[in-house]
This record gives sequence, structure tokens and C-alpha cells, in this order.
Amino acid sequence: MATAPPAPPPTRARTDFPLPALTVMACTGFLVIMTETLPAGLLPQLAAGLQVSEGGAGQLVSAYALGTVLAAIPAAALTRGSRRRPLLLAGLCGFLVANAVTALAPSLAVALTARFVAGAFSGLLWGMLAGYARRIAAPEHAGRALAVAMAGTPVALSVGTPLGSWLGSAVGWRWSFAAMSVLAALVMAAARVLVPDAAGQRAQTRVPLTKVLRLPGVATILVVVLTWMLAHNLLYTYIAPYLREAHLALRPDLALVVFGLAALVGIWITGLFIDRALRRLTLASVALFVVVGAVLLAAQDSLAGALLAIVLWGIAFGGAATHLQTAMSEATGENADVANAMLTTSFNLAIFAGGALGAVVIEGVGARMLPTALIVLALLALVIVGCGRRAAFPANR
Repeated sequence: MATAPPAPPPTRARTDFPLPALTVMACTGFLVIMTETLPAGLLPQLAAGLQVSEGGAGQLVSAYALGTVLAAIPAAALTRGSRRRPLLLAGLCGFLVANAVTALAPSLAVALTARFVAGAFSGLLWGMLAGYARRIAAPEHAGRALAVAMAGTPVALSVGTPLGSWLGSAVGWRWSFAAMSVLAALVMAAARVLVPDAAGQRAQTRVPLTKVLRLPGVATILVVVLTWMLAHNLLYTYIAPYLREAHLALRPDLALVVFGLAALVGIWITGLFIDRALRRLTLASVALFVVVGAVLLAAQDSLAGALLAIVLWGIAFGGAATHLQTAMSEATGENADVANAMLTTSFNLAIFAGGALGAVVIEGVGARMLPTALIVLALLALVIVGCGRRAAFPANR
């Protein structure tokens, strides 16, 4: 009599809460955000070193964002069935090479190409990290695992970017990008040792991209991303002219350090409650944006009021990515990697739109009116979250 074939070996190692592996993922996020934002603090040095205008050097940021927008969804679609750890290592290797080429770039054209490639690998990593982090943790801790994996973003914004700018000012911009390559190598080594592998999506569960977009809740979440993150990027991108026109004696870099440290508090709060209170957390965070805008309007010329608003802003934003990626993952199940790639694309479109709309506001009515635009967009996002109680941000999970 024939016997049944032996069961296949497990496809991944899972502990209840694999903190070392999640810390490596947080370092990956730190690397991605640092690479993205580094040119913004080094524009004069980049312009002088590449012999272009500061506007030309600023295109290094745009090239990165363009790479992310164009690559995120196709990369996620093409790698749906790939094992996760080799894919993570490939993405980190891409950052190592792209940052090394940027550090050695003899011209703006070479640097722009390297930045576009780095942005493409960013789209790959952001598309997979959320699902990977949730997959290697016990289901009851999936949201908290994602919060830890996303903690690298506020750390990069609050500490990493100013540190990279200081390094570039002290020893030259090329060394800042070289340091990013060294960091990528260190994270790769840690990932090989500490991060368990996980299987890709099974072929029988893969849904075409158009059908993923039509899954209940997906479109609602993407609209929330666009409106909420547009509200954020309006103020974040133009914080310097806002502080200047509001007559606030606060340097932009110090304001962003306060924002980043407060965002860590938001991450901590999110980690505590995300697995049982996603809807309430999201509603509270978006509503806090409205409060931030109101405080900024009422506290113009008041340093204490501005600092209070920045702290509240950081707390509200700190867990935003985790809220949205958790909602998307729960709405799409095994198609979460592709869905989160769509979310990544929406994030970057909001960054583009924030720069464009913010310029219109500043040139038309002045930077002092940015809080008004923030309030309007945050109220719209709050209404959409409230209407998504059935599938996008369900009341009963």
C-alpha cells in the first residue's frame, strides 16, 4: 500500500516576536529614508562638486522619487513568488551599488542615473517589507511587528539626515554617500544572520493587479494615503519658509529633530495598540493633524505654540505608515505585497504633489496659510477613514 509523501519542510522560521529580525528591517528603512533625503541637506556641496546649479542638484531627489514611483508596482508584481530573504538581500545590494556610484559620480548625469536606480530598489523594498515583517511574527503580534520594522523612518528623519548633512559638510558630500554604502553592507550581513526566510506568494492565490485594486477597501486606503500624506508633505517640505513667515525663532533642522523624536513616541503608541485598535488609532492620528493645523494658525508668532504643534504632528505621523500598511495588508491578505507597492506609489505621488501644491500656496497666499491647507486635507482624510468602517478601516476586526 502506497504511503503519503512526507510533509514538506517549513518555509519559514517564526517566533512570536522576532525582535532582532525586525530591528534589521528597521535599519533597512533607515537606510532607504537616509538615501532618499540626504541630497536635500547637501545641495550647495552637490552643486559645487558636480558643477551645476542648486536647482540641478535638487533633481537628485526627484530622480529617486521617480524611480520609486515607476518601479514599486512592477517590482512587486514580478517578485510575488520569490523567497523574501534573497529579495531583501538583493534590494540592499542595490542600495550598496547605487550609493557607491553616486559617491564616485563624475557628472550629474551619472549621479541622476544612480539615484533613479536607488529609487527603484526603494520601491522594491518598501513593497515587500510590510508583508515580510508581518509574516515572520505570530499573527496576534503582526501589527506590533510592523511598527518596529517601520521605526527606522522617524529615526532617519530626526537623526540620520542631519547627521549625514553634517558629515557631508565636514568631509565632503561623496563621503556621505560612501557611508550609506558601508551601512548597506552592514545591514546585509546582519540580514543574512538574523532575518528568517519566508516564502513568496503562492501561485494559486495571486490576483491580477487590476483585481487587487478592486478588492474591498483598497481604493479607500489609497485615497486616504494621498490626502493624509499630502497634508503632511505640504508642511514638511516647506517648513523653512513657514517658520520664517510666521516669525518663529526656530531653525528648520531643529524643528525636524523635534518632529522626528515625537514621531518615535507615535511609533511606540502604535506598537502598543495597533493589533486591537487600528481604526481608532487611525482616526485619532488624522484628527490630530487637524489639531496641529489649528494650533499653528492660532500660535503664529508663538514659539511655545509652534513647538507644541510640532510635537503633536510628530506623534500623529509616527505611526501613519504602520496604520496604512496594516490596513492594506488586512484588506488584501496574501496579495499584500502588491497592494503595499501601490501604497508606496501613492506615498511618493503625495510627495510630488506636496511640493507642487505647496509652491502654489506659498507664491499665492504665503507660507503662513499652509496650516489652513493642512486642515482642509486632514478633514477630508478623516471623513474618508470614517466612511471606511466596513473594509478599509473596519470597526470590527
